[in-house]
Amino acid sequence: MIKQLVLIFILLFSLHSLSQSIEVTGEIEDANNKPIAFANILITSSKEYSSPVGTTTDEYGVFKISNLEAGSCVLNISYLGYKTQIINLVLNESKTLDKIILEDEHQELDGIFIVSKKPTVKRLVDRLVFNVENSTLSNNNMADVLKHTPGVLVNNDEITVKQSSPTIYINDKKVHLSTAEILQLLESMPANNIKAIEVITSPPAKYEAEGGAVLNFITSKNIVSGYNGSVFGNFEQGYKFPKYSVGTSHFFKGKKISAYINYNISPRKDYRHNEEFVNFSNSNVPISSWETDYKRVQESTNQNVNSNIDYEINANNTLSFSANLLFLPHSGNDRDINSFTEVFGATGVLDSTFNTQNNVIDKKTNLAFTLDYIHKFKQDGEQVSFSVHHTNYDFSSNQDVNTTYLFPDESLIRNNRFQSFTGQNIELYTGQIDYELPISDSEFLEAGVKASFINSESLLDRYVYDSGNREEDLENSDVFLYDETNLAIYGSYSKDWNRWSLKTGVRVEHTNIKGNSLSTNETNKSDYIKLFPTFHLLHVINENNEVYASYNKRISRPRYEQLNPFKLYLSDNSYTTGDPNLKPEIDDNFILGYTLKGKYTFEVYYRNEKNPSTEIWFQDNDSKLLKNINTNLDKGVSYGLDFMTYTPVISNWNVYALSSLFYYENHFSALESNNALYTTDKWSLYLQIVNYFSFLKDRSLTADVMLNYISPIVDGPREISNRTGLDINFRKTFWDNRASLSVGVSDIFNTQNFTQTTKYLNQDILLNSKMENRLFTVGFNYKFGNFRLTNNQKDKEVEEQLRLEQNTN
Repeated sequence: MIKQLVLIFILLFSLHSLSQSIEVTGEIEDANNKPIAFANILITSSKEYSSPVGTTTDEYGVFKISNLEAGSCVLNISYLGYKTQIINLVLNESKTLDKIILEDEHQELDGIFIVSKKPTVKRLVDRLVFNVENSTLSNNNMADVLKHTPGVLVNNDEITVKQSSPTIYINDKKVHLSTAEILQLLESMPANNIKAIEVITSPPAKYEAEGGAVLNFITSKNIVSGYNGSVFGNFEQGYKFPKYSVGTSHFFKGKKISAYINYNISPRKDYRHNEEFVNFSNSNVPISSWETDYKRVQESTNQNVNSNIDYEINANNTLSFSANLLFLPHSGNDRDINSFTEVFGATGVLDSTFNTQNNVIDKKTNLAFTLDYIHKFKQDGEQVSFSVHHTNYDFSSNQDVNTTYLFPDESLIRNNRFQSFTGQNIELYTGQIDYELPISDSEFLEAGVKASFINSESLLDRYVYDSGNREEDLENSDVFLYDETNLAIYGSYSKDWNRWSLKTGVRVEHTNIKGNSLSTNETNKSDYIKLFPTFHLLHVINENNEVYASYNKRISRPRYEQLNPFKLYLSDNSYTTGDPNLKPEIDDNFILGYTLKGKYTFEVYYRNEKNPSTEIWFQDNDSKLLKNINTNLDKGVSYGLDFMTYTPVISNWNVYALSSLFYYENHFSALESNNALYTTDKWSLYLQIVNYFSFLKDRSLTADVMLNYISPIVDGPREISNRTGLDINFRKTFWDNRASLSVGVSDIFNTQNFTQTTKYLNQDILLNSKMENRLFTVGFNYKFGNFRLTNNQKDKEVEEQLRLEQNTN
């Protein structure tokens, strides 16, 4: 295989682009000398038989149009929010134009002079680009911008795109944290560093085959040398506890070196109150019912350090080193769970009660380091990049559980106590090579290889108390060793015509897995090769109509904890466990879309899921146990119709709206009902409407009003009730945009709580979940130094990192 890879790269490096046609190149900037990305460039020849030729600027504001004929022509430059500029040209040879400055488009409303600066949305062949640089959103943090990004839902520490969890990238590098930790990181990063967010619902072959959609944050590039920094803080008050986040960022750019560092700490307490009802039965005859009142207080003090240093060896060679460090120390990181259960007999008479005190103290470090090298060749756009990455992940948890059992008259039946110590250490090493080659102005080739090596060791020691003496529970103690090797190679080709754009590619991955349980001496092995093709096609019918289509195949490998066979007891009567034989989920995704006037998008999608993995609560009616089991469903099918628009109403009022009508169907084996095949399905509706308002002449006061609604949905055997949320946020900037103050309320009417029902065959579980969704928030940000600099902040990631997430129950 090594010989084949070497041969492929030799062939790639031998490709050259030859062109003798006339070219026009130029650079587009705004009045602040910042490049304008994705501006529209159109050249119209004076010859009647010639068709217009167009392109867009890249992220540096640069454009180039080739294959032009000699003669007179008109250059038309436009971008939403700026005045259109028209330039007459006479071409006899290739020409580089002087720098072109686009002026802000000004409008008058009721005597108030307002500068039009609003986020814009652009459809490319394989992604949706949400441009936010210099917009009313640029004074927010990155998490706020993500909440307003078309097609993205952020709710209850979850991020979803088309009902699945996306992978987060920053500058095409993955973020190596859990979803909740990603949101905390984004909340600490100012949005004025963001140029755009790319929503890639059907990722091309360059991206890892792991996961669903991709969200890629594009940060602004460096312009001038100097130093800037910022301090920031956020305060949230729920109906129980306050939450805080404070931090600071610093950036320096010299002639050769650019350096960035960000530190933030997020001390917080979160409260959750659940009510759980379980009806046990035998041959559909009720035999007992349990009603549990569950209260959890979770305290955490996450600390993040993100840093990056770039060294420009020369114009063609750059070396970069980045680190992302997460610390969750023992001190200030625990979960206190108090649950009280009433046990009723078949006739509904109280039989007994039990009260469980569950205290858990966690500790976690996640140290990730990446070294990058980029070499640019003489041909514009041709480059090769090398990247090596190492992660050391260390997690430990101490659990102490005490349960008191009482008769109805509150006389003691017995006490029960057990303790558990769990630990996990993961070593991850990856290496990657990527090559990019512009074959011509309209054709582009990408190729690359990647190797990943993962070694994981998980430990569970459980102890029980008998007459006050602690004894090791050997039956429920174990060591689980897990090794994984993944080798991947990909190639991608794209081409643009006058009105057509094509991008296609393929990724091949070979995965070898070995899991070993030392207590049972059971070894599970898996070895497979998977092919992941991608296809994207875009056709611009005319200036008001365009259609597009895409297909790709994706894989979702089980997280390491899902493969772990330990029975981790949450109480005497419930435990969670993994399955070392879990299969990877394979998805086939199809999308067909239509955009009208660049504002209104209609999209039909279909997703077929093979072996989707999920956690399912099963009730054991014989032993009165609740088992949270990681298992594969047989299959899942989802399809739907999405509508999206991002449009101005008047100059200081913009509206973003998304509606998604979708159908989701699950087929799974009922493990507690002789593995009978069961199906759940439902049509559901998701609706999001965001109103953006700006006030004052300089637009320094903004307001966002966001409404979210989702109807009942199914997830495996569960049905989750409808949820509604209304958020209002105000933001004011001060001191020449150096400082900003934000005030808001999320989930004003406290309607984001939900009910979860599992009712089929011999399963009957009802859960009422109540969390601190309604939050009063205050945030402050102050920028100092040459704060109009943009930084080189990077967050490195490899796809295996996303599977490090731990359950907090």
